[in-house]
Amino acid sequence: MIDATGTPLSYDDLGAGKPLVLLHAGIADRRMWREQVDVLATRYRVVVPDLRGYGESGLPPAPFAHHDDVVGLLDALGIARATLVGCSFGGSVAIDTALAYPERVDGLALFGSAVSGNEWSEEANDLWERLVGEVDPEDFPASAAAEVRFWVVGPGRRPEDVDPGLVAFAEEMDRRALAADLALSAVEVAELDPPAIGRLAELSVPVLVTAGAADVPDISRLADRIAAEVPGAVRLPDVPDAGHLLPLERPAPVNAALLDFLVTTGGRGAARQG
Repeated sequence: MIDATGTPLSYDDLGAGKPLVLLHAGIADRRMWREQVDVLATRYRVVVPDLRGYGESGLPPAPFAHHDDVVGLLDALGIARATLVGCSFGGSVAIDTALAYPERVDGLALFGSAVSGNEWSEEANDLWERLVGEVDPEDFPASAAAEVRFWVVGPGRRPEDVDPGLVAFAEEMDRRALAADLALSAVEVAELDPPAIGRLAELSVPVLVTAGAADVPDISRLADRIAAEVPGAVRLPDVPDAGHLLPLERPAPVNAALLDFLVTTGGRGAARQG
């Protein structure tokens, strides 16, 4: 998709049927959904973008909002309504989109989701100091290793407890994400106003929420809050032995939860056309 400024937004568009949009974490890019795409695309139309500035998506010269981009992509693809699936920052973007454009969203599946306007606890800050300490923000490899230690490995596991291939892939994605964050700091990115943290009760679509049991405790508590404040939200138990990128680390329970959620909310999908 090319927006009005000529800036490309990169995405994959696979399968046929009820539309799903998968929104990646802020320490990753659309490749984090590699374990979900093929499974979901046998039944659904699966759209997987790189959020603006991340991965292969460009950065526009003018102010923008991620939730506006999601709807712009839906418009470009001729999609009236979609279920949004988000992890971490992608979950926050999904929630913001549902609040800003309720007529365009028919469900939210949230995995280790952030929420716009949420403030991290002192416990989370103390955990960062204990696990990581001071890191030079201009040293992208060191910063990526630190963030992966904190988020992907998590406070209750040791690095050697986690698949080294996952750690290496997460660090590679995060190095690119850190470069994106730096570039985004020079552009005005509009936030939802007022933010979602005080508006969760306004969500009127089916919502599924869970987190990784090995993630930072703030994330599980945020999942609890989403479930408590969103009418009818389904809170699944935290996924055992999973950190912040749980769709990538534990695809089997995530895929099962997604497929069940989509069926129970009326999205039975369609067979792929040959």
